[in-house]
Amino acid sequence: MDTLRSIEQIISPPAPHMVGDGFRVHNIFPHGLGENLARMSPFFLLDYNALMEWPPREHPRGVGVHPHRGFETVSFAYKGRIAHHDSAGNSGVIDEGDVQWMTAGSGVLHKEYHEQEYSRKGGLFQMVQLWVNLPAKFKMTPPKYQAITAKDWGIYSDEGVTVRVLAGDFKGVKGPASTFTPIQIYQAELSKNRSLSLQLPGNSNTGMLVIKGTLKANGAQVPTDHFVVFSNDGEIIMLESDDDAIALILSGEPIQDPIFSYGPFVMNTREEIIKAYEDYNNGLFGYLED
Repeated sequence: MDTLRSIEQIISPPAPHMVGDGFRVHNIFPHGLGENLARMSPFFLLDYNALMEWPPREHPRGVGVHPHRGFETVSFAYKGRIAHHDSAGNSGVIDEGDVQWMTAGSGVLHKEYHEQEYSRKGGLFQMVQLWVNLPAKFKMTPPKYQAITAKDWGIYSDEGVTVRVLAGDFKGVKGPASTFTPIQIYQAELSKNRSLSLQLPGNSNTGMLVIKGTLKANGAQVPTDHFVVFSNDGEIIMLESDDDAIALILSGEPIQDPIFSYGPFVMNTREEIIKAYEDYNNGLFGYLED
């Protein structure tokens, strides 16, 4: 018989810090998990820019050119617009509901900043950046990019409940994202006084960030901007909404490889980190104008 997962931890948003001059983020994990790098594997990091407002500015805020190797970055835009470029020749703008899924793999230079017109007008801003680790055998895969717009997500709807599927599948609805390991990423949207049952593999590490409203998760109250870590002791997550609510749900099969990370690189050994810096300093990540 399928059983409810127990709640291991509810993480309040840690004190924010700035990434560049355009992203005021709470590092939900690994910081909120006491720097336990493997607890949410295959997800390595979640930076959450909670809802805020930026004043107008002619020169866009953001993050200048920086390298990545060994993992993927997945950026979700909830409010505001974000422009990005990388040294593999990819560029674009993610609007509300869109996702930028970048596989850094063997190495890429990247920059991201507020889109020009949004910056000129200012306004509400809310986003998530998720780092998804790669297994050792795919660490040096060629960089690639998946542009996923709001209309590309798989959609399941049923009387006041919508589940948007980015990766994996939900009740036969498949997400558009290509992944290197088994992953489910859903956005659950519940009208007031609605419920939703999710069944996820018991061996998958699973968490949920409440983006809007308040939810009960297996009976525990979870306010806006809080993250739930579910124990690996069951398969069922029951959500109940006190008001209109939105939650980002992450679930994935753990990667069993060792983790060695430093700065913008996530590898398996110290030697691989040293090699990453050597390759970066020798220009092997390509060129991108700042």
